[in-house]
Amino acid sequence: MKTNKLYPTWFTLGALIFYLGLFFLPGIMGIGYSFTDWNAYSSEVNFVGWKNYLKVFEGGTNYGMFIKNTFVFTAISSITKTTLGIALAILLTSRMVKMKSMHRMLVFLPQVMSFLIIGLVFKNILHPSRGFINITLKAIGLDFLAQNWLGDLNFAFKSIFAVDAWKGTGYVMMVVIAGLNSISSTYYEAAELDGAGFWSKFRYVTLPLLKNVIISVTVLNITYGFRVFDLIYSLTNGGPGNSTGVINTAVYSEFSKGNYAMGTTLSSLLFIFVMMISYFILKAVGNKEVEQ
Repeated sequence: MKTNKLYPTWFTLGALIFYLGLFFLPGIMGIGYSFTDWNAYSSEVNFVGWKNYLKVFEGGTNYGMFIKNTFVFTAISSITKTTLGIALAILLTSRMVKMKSMHRMLVFLPQVMSFLIIGLVFKNILHPSRGFINITLKAIGLDFLAQNWLGDLNFAFKSIFAVDAWKGTGYVMMVVIAGLNSISSTYYEAAELDGAGFWSKFRYVTLPLLKNVIISVTVLNITYGFRVFDLIYSLTNGGPGNSTGVINTAVYSEFSKGNYAMGTTLSSLLFIFVMMISYFILKAVGNKEVEQ
């Protein structure tokens, strides 16, 4: 009996040691280094307290803009992909659409490609002079619509949002489709007997029964949004100027310049933001479930 109880513990011990050694311990060390002046130009590491954190939030630096951009990207990205994912899932489970599997595959296909590859491809597609979009617009006489999609302050972030939605909506769609397939048809039949139309069934049947699925994809989208790096780096490298820079592009820049302490400070703040928002979302959901 005792051996059976110990077996699962010993079975996971190897993976736990690797996790603690390669992820948890370096993370704790990174938080510790954020209170120092660690850099590539000196062998000495001195404790500076909250100096690095205060520098992030003081005026005259770009760090505040990077944090704001991260929150804006996370909010818009999460809302856009969740909304489009739900809409496509409902469309591609309806009876009016033929060849559903093929359409689902086409929508989901971008998800299997890396962000770096997609960023490089769309950087060429959105190029102001030789990009496919501008060449097509000019060829059909719509020259006035051609823009510097990644170099103009008015369009750079919008272009990133569009590429991100194209890449990530398929994943949300497939998760929601799995949730829709788990809903018994008897709920919809009962709603139809009561005279409910499409929007009534969607509001009072589909959404409540998809609540846990929507919460799950929302949390995943939020954690992704805060950690975004490779898509923005490959498309704009945080430009024009620093207008599309986010926390992780700032982390990369600081480490590239040898400012390791500031890089770990920004990484620590990112970790705190993700943990706090995820905690409040899950706590709010838990409280609602208890009330119900």
